[in-house]
Amino acid sequence: MELYKIDRELGETTMSKSREAIDTITGYFYQFDYYIMQLLELSDDADTACIEGIEDVDINHLNETTAIQCKYYSKTEYNHSVIAKPIRLMLNHYKETLSSATSLKYRIYGNYSSGHSKLPDTIDLEFVKEKFLTYTHDGVKHEHHIELGLTDTDLSDFLTRLIININAISYEEQQKRVISKFKDIFTCCDFEGEYYYYYNNALRIVKEIATKQQITDRTISKREFLTQINNKERLFDSWYIQFKGIKEYCKSVKMQYFSQVNISSYERFFLIDCDSVVSEVEIKSLLLKIAKNWSKLSRRDVKPFCPYIYLHNISAHTLINIKQALQNDDFYFIDGYEFLGASFSSKSISRKANADNGIKLKIITEKNQINQILQTLSSTKEIYQFFIQLPFYENSDNRHLYIKINETKNINSII
Repeated sequence: MELYKIDRELGETTMSKSREAIDTITGYFYQFDYYIMQLLELSDDADTACIEGIEDVDINHLNETTAIQCKYYSKTEYNHSVIAKPIRLMLNHYKETLSSATSLKYRIYGNYSSGHSKLPDTIDLEFVKEKFLTYTHDGVKHEHHIELGLTDTDLSDFLTRLIININAISYEEQQKRVISKFKDIFTCCDFEGEYYYYYNNALRIVKEIATKQQITDRTISKREFLTQINNKERLFDSWYIQFKGIKEYCKSVKMQYFSQVNISSYERFFLIDCDSVVSEVEIKSLLLKIAKNWSKLSRRDVKPFCPYIYLHNISAHTLINIKQALQNDDFYFIDGYEFLGASFSSKSISRKANADNGIKLKIITEKNQINQILQTLSSTKEIYQFFIQLPFYENSDNRHLYIKINETKNINSII
């Protein structure tokens, strides 16, 4: 599996929206999803699956191995020639392992747009010889089974081990089934199953496994796979987001977490990873938007509130410029410093915002102040961490959402 090729084509997709590149990448994801589903459906937690082993996917249970060729040709008509070479390669492997103690099975699993009626329900020996094992190369006719020295008895035995399915489900349906499986196993919602970590973590793990050189390193047990997936510390990378499209991703995040009509009076912390290209003006605009959307300061509100914001990876000079710009606009915020030269006070920054004092935003200057503030507050707290590469703050005592973004300005489309 040429993962470098996927990354290159993802770049092409971002720049040119190449339809061909997207189709190719969909084929890779289809195989990955199939591999994930096979792992999730293993009957024993100790059973293993290998990607790019004998075939695209190998399933190992006790002393039995099933080697599966998995292909997605949703825009291609089925023809016997499409699966003939894979079958011949499987037959090669069968010949090499005739004396093996391991019971071997082979499976062709593919999705095609049409031509399904060309393959009969029952495949006999003569059909296999004529359609799959006999071919012409450079004007020379080859009968593969004869060249391998296999008898009809051998071929009949091979056929009992071979299952051909050219009616595989679509990419979309297979992905839905994988995510549904995660929902059942981990008791989560659709969004968490796909974007938050389970499915995305699974794709990341499969991507890492597929690039390993040794076949043993491309093999993982169901137990180990589930353990690695259920790990909120290691979140997904941007690979899947690029494929899905950043607009669709931001829309899904917004719908899941930031589309409430009636906002509860919680203490909300927005922790924002600032990239190297976002400007001071853009950051200021983002802060104003968060303050507007996630504050309630009307006298009619029984429990008024406003959000806390921490800007990660910006200089002290930049932060001062942003604060100055907000002050120039008569936008009232507090940062926990009561006077020039004063020490930070978590009590000061956590005082209640209301219509009388007009506090619209609470800006956290340093990351280590976050824990101090959380410990001072007694009401319900929520943390929304927007990170670009890796999470930069950990806290498991409160509701803490880790939200992957490609760049800081993505947050505008989410909140």
